[in-house]
Amino acid sequence: MARELRIGILGAARIAPAALVRPAGELEGVRVAALAARDALRAQRFAARHGIARVHPSYEALIADPELDAIYVPLPNGLHGAWTLRALEAGKHVLCEKPLAANGDEALQMQRAAEESKRVLMEAFHWRYHALAARVRAILDAGELGQLRHVEAALCFPLPLLRDIRYDLSLAGGATMDAGCYPISLVRFLAGAEPLVVSADARLLRPGVDRYMRAELRFPGGVTGRITASLLSARLIGVSARAVGERGELRLLNPIAPQFFHRLTLRSAAGRRSERVAGEASYTAQLRAFKRAVESGEPLPTDAAHAVANMRVIDAIYAAAGLERRRPTPIGADRLAHRVG
Repeated sequence: MARELRIGILGAARIAPAALVRPAGELEGVRVAALAARDALRAQRFAARHGIARVHPSYEALIADPELDAIYVPLPNGLHGAWTLRALEAGKHVLCEKPLAANGDEALQMQRAAEESKRVLMEAFHWRYHALAARVRAILDAGELGQLRHVEAALCFPLPLLRDIRYDLSLAGGATMDAGCYPISLVRFLAGAEPLVVSADARLLRPGVDRYMRAELRFPGGVTGRITASLLSARLIGVSARAVGERGELRLLNPIAPQFFHRLTLRSAAGRRSERVAGEASYTAQLRAFKRAVESGEPLPTDAAHAVANMRVIDAIYAAAGLERRRPTPIGADRLAHRVG
């Protein structure tokens, strides 16, 4: 019988209940066992609300806890790298929110640390673990669209709180980091290949901080691509993906959190059809996959290598837009200890 997987949360983040706490309650053999946050009162309230037994006085104490097997990292983007590296050094497996790092070089450092420590490092692109992703892959691999010609994806949502940490350059914020990482992962998945960035158009909230990004891509074989990401623009809502082939087109509505609602529409020589793909919630499926990877080494589609490739595209988009890539936030320089959304 498999041993219980005991996880500690690094920061009382708003995303943690949906991404980890509730899924852990649905899976046998997984327990959220401890928590640490900068704000002690917030940590105590969070732990009491969610039935977490232990609250540590610091991040360091949580990572050093010998009764924990893994650490969940939902901190601001710029802090992912430093605390993930510390957790890996302490012999803990890590489930880290996306984007994994501040930039591609830091992601590569994290990948190497995971390999050296022989620990699992998983980037939390939960959409990849819903049954919808497998269904899309099956359609593409079956050749229903014919030769692929174009892929695109968008994630746009309004974030009018201009002082939100997702707009904080010192915490590796910006639309391409917080929203754009999703459509980048989606087009790479649809194309089954890595892109070159042809051009990028950014609209800024303040110097260096993008509130909107659109990038044109090119994949091997002449396949074109496009990603659109926005936290504040005229396009208020957009959660979609599209793949166009010589014989048809596949469209996805809400591929990112399909358990809430989604639609797969396929137009081909056989006609037009729409599907809904049943499956457990993406966060639950993600945690199940993480547990299997820890227990048996089962491969992950969003492992550290996947994260490095995604970060390289983010870096290239910033460069094409004339912006500097994000930088890691030194430990102690952060002003907030939890993700706002």
